[in-house]
Amino acid sequence: MRKSLQATRSSVRRQDAFLAVGLAVLASVVAVSFGSGRRPDALGWALLLALHVPLAWRRRAPVTVLCVMIPLIAFYHQQEYDHSAPTAASMVLLYTVAVTGSTRRTVTIGCAVVALMLVLKAGHGMAGVAESFQITGWIVSMLVLGGYLRVHRQLTAAALDRAERAERTREEEARRRVAEERLRIARDLHDLLAHSITLIGVQTSVAAHVLAEDPDRLDRAAVAKALDDIADTCRSARGELRTTLEVLRDHGPPDGMDGPLDERGPLPGLDGLPDLAAAARAAGAEVDLSVAADVVPAAVGAAAYRIVQEALTNAVRHGGRADLTVRVGVHEREGALWVDVTDDGAGSGDGIPGFGLVGMRERVRSVGGTLDAGPLGERAGFAVSAVLPLRAGAR
Repeated sequence: MRKSLQATRSSVRRQDAFLAVGLAVLASVVAVSFGSGRRPDALGWALLLALHVPLAWRRRAPVTVLCVMIPLIAFYHQQEYDHSAPTAASMVLLYTVAVTGSTRRTVTIGCAVVALMLVLKAGHGMAGVAESFQITGWIVSMLVLGGYLRVHRQLTAAALDRAERAERTREEEARRRVAEERLRIARDLHDLLAHSITLIGVQTSVAAHVLAEDPDRLDRAAVAKALDDIADTCRSARGELRTTLEVLRDHGPPDGMDGPLDERGPLPGLDGLPDLAAAARAAGAEVDLSVAADVVPAAVGAAAYRIVQEALTNAVRHGGRADLTVRVGVHEREGALWVDVTDDGAGSGDGIPGFGLVGMRERVRSVGGTLDAGPLGERAGFAVSAVLPLRAGAR
């Protein structure tokens, strides 16, 4: 970065130096070919060439260059040398002052230069007055041109800056939406696969237990039921996984996301709670389900469904007892949907942290709700309680 900046500054100095040399050559040609005063002698040539030297620093220190060049130009004109020779250098300098400074500085310097020019032309009579008007027009033109270009550059830079900020904002928003989408996919897959795999594991254990209990008196009906339950769970998981994949294929995280994340594809809702209860019963748990709620927003219904699903999965996985009882209550009151799941299992896990509770908390936060989860305390069991505002979920 520093090397690039130094290279840019060096290039600017070279350009200004070449411009100074070119203007000095032009002034020399004008002084020799189109003289409107006496031709420069040794002093005149020295003044004419010397006043072009500061132009090599015109963009680095325009006011300093002006303070150096003005006395040289004034002295040159006082000696009655060719008046038009330094004109190009003077106009370039005035343009630089205007394009690099503020409006106030430009007006102040312009008035000072015009006043100095009028003083120098005061003794030339009417011819001096006419020439003064002509030179004043050139001075004003250069200052206006420089000021216009300065304002134009400022407006262009401001517009580019706004465009860059807007582009950065769009990129940040796109990254945020992609991150949210990835998190949503992770939650959905976790809820789906963890629930299905847990039920399959429990049902497989049941089948294995029946087979090993008494091979001579095999309960074929129990084994067939366990295998049928496994098949039903696999079909249900496959269907839900297919639905999730179809949603991802149709509305995956592309460059532009038009709608809210929770409105993509069909979402599970309260009508799916009986199926969850039936699957948990097939895994051997006694499930008491109570649902008392009208039509709720899709996002709130989906959050409630996933909370119950995860709670049932954890209860079946970590219950540790054959007569496990789980009570599920989903009720609408006080402008919110209350979800309560309690079990009387022996424990809530094996000490290995997972993503279930994390996913539940994220889902609850996504609809502006709150979640409490933990052991029941003195008596065995685990409880999950969530409050999901209906108005926040309907936004």
